[in-house]
Amino acid sequence: MFTEGKKKMSNETKRALGRGLGALIPEKVLERPAAKEGASGIINLKLEQILPNRYQPREEFDTQALQELAASIKEKGFIQPVIVRPASGGKYELIVGERRLRAANLLHHNEIPAIVKEANDEESLELALIENIQREGLNPIEEAQAYQKLIDRFNFTQEKIAQVVGKARTSVNNTLRILKLPQTIQESIRKNLLSFSHARALLEIKNEKELLALAEKIIASELSVRELENILKHKRKEKSKKPKIAAVYKQPHVSAIEEELQHILGTKVRIVQSKKRGRIEIDFYSPEDLERVVEVLKKK
Repeated sequence: MFTEGKKKMSNETKRALGRGLGALIPEKVLERPAAKEGASGIINLKLEQILPNRYQPREEFDTQALQELAASIKEKGFIQPVIVRPASGGKYELIVGERRLRAANLLHHNEIPAIVKEANDEESLELALIENIQREGLNPIEEAQAYQKLIDRFNFTQEKIAQVVGKARTSVNNTLRILKLPQTIQESIRKNLLSFSHARALLEIKNEKELLALAEKIIASELSVRELENILKHKRKEKSKKPKIAAVYKQPHVSAIEEELQHILGTKVRIVQSKKRGRIEIDFYSPEDLERVVEVLKKK
């Protein structure tokens, strides 16, 4: 049985969902064999007709949560339909509603209410991502991998991802950064042994051996994020106590060249000399800043 309740959505919620929300609302329900159209453009599909979503960002499904969802569906029916897109051979590929489909299988249902929608691969991943982030919550690694998939396969920018999922660009960037952590640490995040806040703080450690040891300590001692930050603060103080190499005297003409380069490139420039050779160091502060510096160098 399918029940549907209408609830007014605030402007704030609409903005949070980004432009992906409009794609969730079907412009037209497609006429297909073995699919009977019901009220509000909803049809009943046989479970055997529905193929898994190739772009499903969620990899972990909590067994207890699925059983609770199945119990709720058994008592109250499906509150929302799944969303599918046409596939070959009279089949449909799932876009949104993986947990509902799995719960229906647990209950040995033959059919499930569905909305059929035309969607390309990009839209399918985008909608599945929105569904999981806004309603069911991916773990940080799944979320980061989904963002990276949008970038690699569909050339999304971080700004576009932020618009789609209704988050700030800095939030998207911070999520993507945790993919730089070693795989063992990523697995610990996936298993909820380390939180996203732990992961962000650990990015400060560049030495992998030190990083892995600290992650193990956090898990073994169940350290809070504040305790981890205190450890990192202590490490920073220890590093600052190390004797600094005395500054090498620079000839006046070298300093003048540094100043000229800084003026041309719009960033800090250092010339490091030895007796016969040296190097030029150019600072940049973001990928965009690096591209700007490169463009200036090309023009010169």
